Amino acid sequence: MSEINTLAGADAGPSAAEAAPEITFADLGLAPELLRALSDMGYSKPTPIQAKAIPLVISGKDIMGGAQTGTGKTAAFTLPILQRILPFASSSPSPAKHPVRALILAPTRELALQVFESVKDYSKHTPIRAMCAYGGVDIKPQIAELKKGVEVLVATPGRLLDHVESRSVSFNSVQALVLDEADRMLDMGFIPDVTRILKMLPAQRQSLLFSATFSDDIKKLADTMLQSPVLVEVARRNQVSETITHRVHPVSEWGKRGLLIKLLKSGEIRQCIVFMRTKQGCSRLTRELQRAGIHADAIHGDKSQLDRIKALDAFKAGQTHALIATDVAARGLDVDELPYVINYELPHVPEDYVHRIGRTGRAGKMGNAISLVSAHEVGYLVEIEKLIKRPIEQVEIAGFEPEPEYEYPPGNKRKRSPAPPPKAPLAHKPARHERSERRPSPRNPMIAADGFDFSKPYEEAPRGEVPDSPKPPAKADPHKPKRVVAALLGGLGRK
Repeated sequence: MSEINTLAGADAGPSAAEAAPEITFADLGLAPELLRALSDMGYSKPTPIQAKAIPLVISGKDIMGGAQTGTGKTAAFTLPILQRILPFASSSPSPAKHPVRALILAPTRELALQVFESVKDYSKHTPIRAMCAYGGVDIKPQIAELKKGVEVLVATPGRLLDHVESRSVSFNSVQALVLDEADRMLDMGFIPDVTRILKMLPAQRQSLLFSATFSDDIKKLADTMLQSPVLVEVARRNQVSETITHRVHPVSEWGKRGLLIKLLKSGEIRQCIVFMRTKQGCSRLTRELQRAGIHADAIHGDKSQLDRIKALDAFKAGQTHALIATDVAARGLDVDELPYVINYELPHVPEDYVHRIGRTGRAGKMGNAISLVSAHEVGYLVEIEKLIKRPIEQVEIAGFEPEPEYEYPPGNKRKRSPAPPPKAPLAHKPARHERSERRPSPRNPMIAADGFDFSKPYEEAPRGEVPDSPKPPAKADPHKPKRVVAALLGGLGRK
């Protein structure tokens, strides 16, 4: 497999940096309909990856694009694909005139919806039809829409295979395939599904693969689907945006929740996404923040699609202070000017740190990434620093110190000395009048130890209730009979 390496950005040299601002979308060979849509959205100059990738895709080249989130890579493949299928666009209502010509695969529902919205925005002045297919919702409306005909189909792999089983989609006319966030697709175990889909597509097609990070598995996948690809990178692999400020707060594992509440109530953090590793931890932390009076909501894979959309819309509208999310669910979240990302737990894979903090500092805006690190996570912190090639500032907050076992770097023999236990107050000998006052009064023999007064007449308490009991009222046994049952051989209880 031959490969052409094109590196855009700061490493492309001063001459390229000086020429990049002069390029406009009109210079990239886009159709007037697409330029009009870009103008309506206020876009006139492409980002580095758009300036490099759009002409290559229009010319029919296979692309292996390496771009971190927030660099405009969605437009880097949607615009040229729309340009290539525009000559086949038809205003006819016949479904036969609208076969699937471009297939875009995304790992999550949120990312698929984000790409779909971009396709709709860019193609609004053309007769091109687009559709988004994802799981978690009824498949029947999607089947009905596919029968009407769509040229651009954005889908998650699992739901796309559901449509294949339903015979509601045909790939005979597919001219272009896009794998977006390919690294996350591999992490989520979609390799078998993607392989099945690749075998169903025409051999003569254009293929594009975009990923924020590259690994050996990504290269193997590229070898199977790309032909003589052009490698386009806007920055060195796994490099984070320079507009993001990184900070670590060493804190004990049991002190994380209190520190997070303190940070959210400080007034500094207007809005943030808080990352957890598990769905159960996501829901638990959300409930704890809500009890603390913080407007928080969770977004993870166990939630229905409707609940996830509601949570995301409320967050974008500014009604939610903190959105608690897992790595998978947060893929595709595009929130304008998100100021903070908080890692409540560090990811086990350092590349996931790059994806997480990519939610902030987008499109050249400033962002902040805060990580709460306990003693057992120091190893993950060191791996992250190696990946991003920079040390991260560590700031301790009084009252939320880390465990005595916290060692940075790991293996450092100098551990933190545990805080000395508080000294017990010295006992003093009570005076004679104090001793006399402390003598217990004679106990009333009619009062039991549990407070029952034998001198009062007995009053039966209501059934199932215990007065002044901290436990909830006991429930009646549903299997216990409510009246006396007659004996087998006698007539007891029978009148």
